[in-house]
Amino acid sequence: MALSKQDDTANVLPGEEPKDGLPCLTPPVQSKTSTGRTLNEKEMEKLTGDQTLVSDFKQMKLEKEAQKNWDLFYKRNTTNFFKDRHWTTREFEELKVCLECEAQKLVLLEAGCGVGNCIFPLLEEDLNIFVYACDFSPRAVEFVKQHSLYCSERCSAFQCDLTKDDLRDNIPVGCVDVATLIFVLSAIHPDKMQQALDNIYRVLKPGGVILFRDYGLYDHAMMRFKAGNKLGENFYVRQDGTRSYFFSKELLADLFRGAGFESVTNEYVLRETVNKKEGLCVPRVFLQSKFRRPDQLQGS
Repeated sequence: MALSKQDDTANVLPGEEPKDGLPCLTPPVQSKTSTGRTLNEKEMEKLTGDQTLVSDFKQMKLEKEAQKNWDLFYKRNTTNFFKDRHWTTREFEELKVCLECEAQKLVLLEAGCGVGNCIFPLLEEDLNIFVYACDFSPRAVEFVKQHSLYCSERCSAFQCDLTKDDLRDNIPVGCVDVATLIFVLSAIHPDKMQQALDNIYRVLKPGGVILFRDYGLYDHAMMRFKAGNKLGENFYVRQDGTRSYFFSKELLADLFRGAGFESVTNEYVLRETVNKKEGLCVPRVFLQSKFRRPDQLQGS
């Protein structure tokens, strides 16, 4: 059976397990490195043996119904699937700036906000922040607006397809200090990733940064896919119709460079979580990166 969204814990850091009933695992060992995971012989055989792609017709249908599939995901899970991401200020010091300097107000864009698991911990912790939050799913945006911490003075949430809807319709040009892309770009078709980055570039201030975290190449989730779920190189479809791409640091750097960004950091995060009771070892691979819009204006 293909990996379903309910099996996916890729956005979870140590001590941040999802609310999905998975068995409790021992705290993982995590390290950051410039090199990714190396496959063993059996894993390499499995990967190279899976070359059959989903038909063009089905791929076109998945692209056409991408928004519907994410809306159905949030209809099934409402706000109960992911735990709040309290780890973001620990991993990204840019999000601490307002806590340390009361005179400096941070303008944040969360591109792909889901139901607010990242933005509401930030709003609760930091009174000196304004958040623009957008998501592909209208249902997810409605959940954000229904949250008790949501108010228009501190947050503006709106539905947006990053690959075709101009962010400037909702955000002033060049006003965003920090944008987050946390397990978002992987859900976009590889042919359209560049458009999403170009879109974010236009609303970032010169010197503004994108904070990125997403699936890395050979992550456990990638290796669990069965034959019949491959859409392209490192690109797969889950059982619920949502899709996932697994990045190499080189490809990611090329994508951001093509949109005009400078690389600040770009490294793999390797985690190994062990469930001793069931004898499971789960090797996770993420990419955690920062990319910066150059100080000088380059285009619009």
